Amino acid sequence: MSAGERVPEEFVPGCVIHGAGDLRVTDVPVRPPGPGEALVAVRYGGVCGSDLHYWRHGGVGDFHLREPMLLGHEVVGTVVAYGSPDTPGPAAGTSVAVHPATPCGVCPECVDRRRNVCRDTRYLGSAARFPHVQGGFAARIVVPAGQLRPLPAGLDPRRAALAEPLSVALHAVRRAGDPAGRHVLVTGAGPIGCLVVAAAKAAGAAHVTVTDLLPAALEYARAAGADTLVRADDPDDAGWPVEVDTAVEASGVAAGLDTCLRLVRRGGVVVQLGMLPPGQSPFAGNLLVSREIELRGAFRFDGEFDDALRLLAAEPAFDALVSAVVPVRDAASAFELAADRSRSCKVLLDFGAAPAAV
Repeated sequence: MSAGERVPEEFVPGCVIHGAGDLRVTDVPVRPPGPGEALVAVRYGGVCGSDLHYWRHGGVGDFHLREPMLLGHEVVGTVVAYGSPDTPGPAAGTSVAVHPATPCGVCPECVDRRRNVCRDTRYLGSAARFPHVQGGFAARIVVPAGQLRPLPAGLDPRRAALAEPLSVALHAVRRAGDPAGRHVLVTGAGPIGCLVVAAAKAAGAAHVTVTDLLPAALEYARAAGADTLVRADDPDDAGWPVEVDTAVEASGVAAGLDTCLRLVRRGGVVVQLGMLPPGQSPFAGNLLVSREIELRGAFRFDGEFDDALRLLAAEPAFDALVSAVVPVRDAASAFELAADRSRSCKVLLDFGAAPAAV
């Protein structure tokens, strides 16, 4: 190519949400990485509950779409190149997971080592700020090099795609306190709820009870290590505990929170992990007083991402939670499948084979 000749722009397939019900797989441009940035060839991307909310409702919680946005924040792939040769990071050709958050580092929360609630963070595939932070559902993406984490030896990229949601689960369990030797209740057996089960068992929980409306979802919870499965719509189910030490609400519905508050012991801890609908949510607040229950929120994660990768490398049983892998060009069917909890747990998009290192 002669001097001054323009480098042709590269386009790759990506999943862009334009509004409620308007998900498009289109060819999106790939910009070259700048200083401190890395170009990553994405192999797998997990469809998250927040991705489904953007697809169904045009927003999640209090965050609403104001422009087209590339979805996705659960991504693994291969390092292709860096914007400058002196950028620190895994060598080209290395399989990596992408930590989706870039905290500001200077706000009161970051200074207090609570970077997961940074007030000015950038999070892949999030409409929390404007312009939106574009996500990772494209065959090639550019991210800050500091967000790359090399996969531990022997960890298959497909299983590694669970690192982000497992990090969320690990953070929720830690917000609840040490579960070792305790009885933990988890309401909601979606992908996050199942990973909370696995995180609690890995941390030494003596017994984990899981509730859900769907038998298929409960079976995924069993695969994650649940000891007792309860149909949430059956008050006569023999599995209902009299009381539990700790409860994690992972369904995102007020009824789940009510169940947690009524079953946790006096002085126990309830962690609200599921994202409740915007606005007011009714709950049995009187129990917080009369039983001195602690109600804590859990939002995203920080250092748990590295712990999640180590746990995934050590435990092949996590493979059972990946219910389907769908080519990116069939993203519409992947989202339909992920939204049907009677047929799926974690659905991954496949962006193609890893490229050769450059």
